[in-house]
Amino acid sequence: MKIPTIQGIIDRRILINFTADPEIIKQIIPAPFRPKVYNNKAIVGICLIRLKKIRPKGFPGWAGISSENGAHRIAVEWTENDEIKTGVYIPRRDTSSLLNSLAGGRIFPGLHYHAAFTVKEENGHYQIAFKSSDGTTISIDAKKSDHFNPNSIFQNLATASAFFEGGAVGYSPDGDKFEGLQLSINNWKVEALEVTAVESSFFENENIFPKGSVIFDNALLMTQIKHEWHSIGQKSNRL
Repeated sequence: MKIPTIQGIIDRRILINFTADPEIIKQIIPAPFRPKVYNNKAIVGICLIRLKKIRPKGFPGWAGISSENGAHRIAVEWTENDEIKTGVYIPRRDTSSLLNSLAGGRIFPGLHYHAAFTVKEENGHYQIAFKSSDGTTISIDAKKSDHFNPNSIFQNLATASAFFEGGAVGYSPDGDKFEGLQLSINNWKVEALEVTAVESSFFENENIFPKGSVIFDNALLMTQIKHEWHSIGQKSNRL
């Protein structure tokens, strides 16, 4: 399905990042994807993003819509035309917008679960939670920090920033194929977040992720970013 180029503002984007056992992630993600490994660990996470003025490119800003959204992401790589490509595989998406949930696969690819979000932001302190229509829950309590998490497997903020900037291409399941979008940002900039609490029923589901196999690593913040989403079409699982 051809999805039109979408533009708008990333009002706030939080990337909550975890390390995971690559062998377990191999069993979860479909072909042709494989885990993108960093320091012997797979990288998984949650993107909590508030989008504003989202509309087809060329439409005026007043015609756009706003929404809170959550996406579970797995850093992946694959081989295409003898070249290694990198991006993220997105097994599930959640949104506050009923329109987005009804239009999943039309505006943005993949099934979108409708979720009730609770958001409190004040002086660089972020408390965000949601409960989705299928009972999936997420919550985070974090604040802006001048210091990147010293316990991260990434050496510093710049190293982490470069890794996640390389995940601009995302694929979501669409039947037996995968629909792709590429995020285009001209002014990529992240800040560190200090996380005091984080919960995800998805990553805490021991039927998928054995206990202790997913460990919090770091969190990053982006605000007030102009961006575009470009469709890159479908990918077959037979590549």
